[in-house]
Amino acid sequence: MTMDDLPYSQACENNKSVILEKLTTVFATSNCVLEIGSGTGQHAVFFANALSHLTWVPSDRVENHQSIKAWIKHMPSPNLRPPLVMSFPEATWPAEPIDAVFTANTAHIMQENEVRAMMQLIEDALPAGGHFCQYGPFTDKGVFSSQSNQEFHLSLVARGYGGYRDIQELANWSPSLQLLDVHEMPANNLLLHWQKTS
Repeated sequence: MTMDDLPYSQACENNKSVILEKLTTVFATSNCVLEIGSGTGQHAVFFANALSHLTWVPSDRVENHQSIKAWIKHMPSPNLRPPLVMSFPEATWPAEPIDAVFTANTAHIMQENEVRAMMQLIEDALPAGGHFCQYGPFTDKGVFSSQSNQEFHLSLVARGYGGYRDIQELANWSPSLQLLDVHEMPANNLLLHWQKTS
């Protein structure tokens, strides 16, 4: 399969470098990262190659695995694992020794009960001191960061997706995840940096 044949997300290409700048610091002492919602697989192969000190474990619904496997075959890394099946709300924690989690552009696509289940699973299973980086568009105390974000939220809901989640809502669902930083990112997105406190 050539580069032209691979499933492709322009958003992944646009944001991968700015996300990596933050992950390089946040995951500096992490050993094994679970990526929830790996999508096309572009993030997985890029981050695994750049963060060679850790193991990267992609995961997603089974229908996305063909794409993830194709990207892994195209850009293999010795620290990159085959994708795991994870579908919320019924997902369970992997057997791998996960001590960090990453997810991008999932919370506004998933339904509310799915996002709640994801936050609570991470809270329950991530070891104390573990880091969780969550990228995407969010509201803060019910406020949208831009008119375009509000319009995008409404279009998502109209198409049957869950729409934007609020940062305070996420925190209330997972009280032992402490929000350490909210990093402003391009295109009105944020990177939320959580840490398991106990």
